[in-house]
Amino acid sequence: MLEPLAGGVADPVADPVAVPVEEPARIKLLIVDDLPENLLALSKIIEQEDRLVYQARTGEAALALLLEHEFALAILDVMMPGMDGFELAELMRGTERTRTIPIVFVSAAGKELNHAFKGYETGAVDFLYKPLDIAAVQSKVNVFVAMRRQQNDMARQVAALEKSQRELQATKDELRHALQLRDDFMSMVAHELRTPLNTLLLETQLRGMHLDRDNLDAFAPDQLRRMVARDGRQIKSMIRLIHDMVDVSRIRSGKLSIRATEFDLSTLLQQVVSDLEPQAEVAGCRMSLDASESLCGSWDDFRVEQIIINLLTNALRYGARKPVEVALTAESGHAIVTVRDHGGGIALAHQQRIFAPFERLGTNTVREGLGLGLYIARQLAEAHGGTLEVISTEGDGAMFVLRLPMAVA
Repeated sequence: MLEPLAGGVADPVADPVAVPVEEPARIKLLIVDDLPENLLALSKIIEQEDRLVYQARTGEAALALLLEHEFALAILDVMMPGMDGFELAELMRGTERTRTIPIVFVSAAGKELNHAFKGYETGAVDFLYKPLDIAAVQSKVNVFVAMRRQQNDMARQVAALEKSQRELQATKDELRHALQLRDDFMSMVAHELRTPLNTLLLETQLRGMHLDRDNLDAFAPDQLRRMVARDGRQIKSMIRLIHDMVDVSRIRSGKLSIRATEFDLSTLLQQVVSDLEPQAEVAGCRMSLDASESLCGSWDDFRVEQIIINLLTNALRYGARKPVEVALTAESGHAIVTVRDHGGGIALAHQQRIFAPFERLGTNTVREGLGLGLYIARQLAEAHGGTLEVISTEGDGAMFVLRLPMAVA
């Protein structure tokens, strides 16, 4: 068995087991003859730059090549010692891999032996007699090379079409998922807005009823202060919801801006914890803050406050009426804020999912929220050049760790 050179013709002294270096676009042709001079002569006739011509001197060697390569044409000598051309053709037609390869027989015997009839019976597409007509051989080989190239082009087009169909299906699936997200999002927004709006509506109706009945005692200073406080909480809830939606739009469009100023992070934490005390009281959680030492840096105070509020709101929501601990430390040029709750914790499989938009780990007791708080918090942390991670064991609460460089780049 002989392998072709890079130029397309077999080297009579090449290692029989050497694997040729070939270009994917080149068409493979097989010639089988027991005489080296015939192989060389036929190779010279049909060789071209866009082809690889493989040679075999026996039927067995040809079968080995046929099982290894995809050939556009096999040119077989009829009379060979051992397995002749007809026997080789019958074996090729009986094998799934090789039965469709076009076969051209070559014979030095006279036409009176009627070899051509037997050749066509074995499935040959043509029969040539020696001495060969060079122009005829080249023309026939060109036809089969062109056919194989068309088949290859069609196969590539089919593969490209199948790939396009898969991509189209993936796009359709993504669009369907996006539409479902949109519907879910609008449903959640409606639910989240409905709660404070209903509360405000009921409060308004109740006050109107008191006014209709001239019950001015309901508007005593202490009562009025509580009314204003309740209204303020509901309005802030709606404003926060709107801000979240606007921030998500800015983050996704790359328009989120950070305006850094110098301030004391400890003071900011004290203010946020103090502002959320009423919410903690409603949630049944006691908040503690360990941030006695001043820690000044250059950050966007509005955005950092937003991160802390989102972390604390999340901790109060899932804290199972247990203490929530906030701490501030400094390490390696970074400010580190930790917010720890003692709720049900987060399973490892969900610890990255919670930072995706619209993801909510609902429990039997907690189902509210748009699932945007942690997503926005992480995006704001990264916009500062920092990180936001979670450390949690299921059943043992969760600790969120915010790391901010002391100055925004």
